[in-house]
Amino acid sequence: MRGICGIDEAGRGPWAGPVVAAAVILPAKGRPKGLADSKQLSAEAREELALAIRACAIVAVGLAEPAEIDQINILQATYLAMRRAVAGLGQPRPPR
Repeated sequence: MRGICGIDEAGRGPWAGPVVAAAVILPAKGRPKGLADSKQLSAEAREELALAIRACAIVAVGLAEPAEIDQINILQATYLAMRRAVAGLGQPRPPR
């Protein structure tokens, strides 16, 4: 599949917990309509779009645990989570 890959993180603001990153490769053509900043979408629109993305895209998630954040700092842990997410893109998708 040839397409566009995007990566983003969540969890840098909370006081405790892991930092999580997702990497997504969308197809060059046939992308779901309505892609926008998720914070500007309603909860219902986000859920519908998430289903549409999972149906046509390659998705992988990586995370860095709190102990790793404590060891290497939040910025480096974010990069680590992102690298893990990108590495997961080549893995077979689990059945849904």
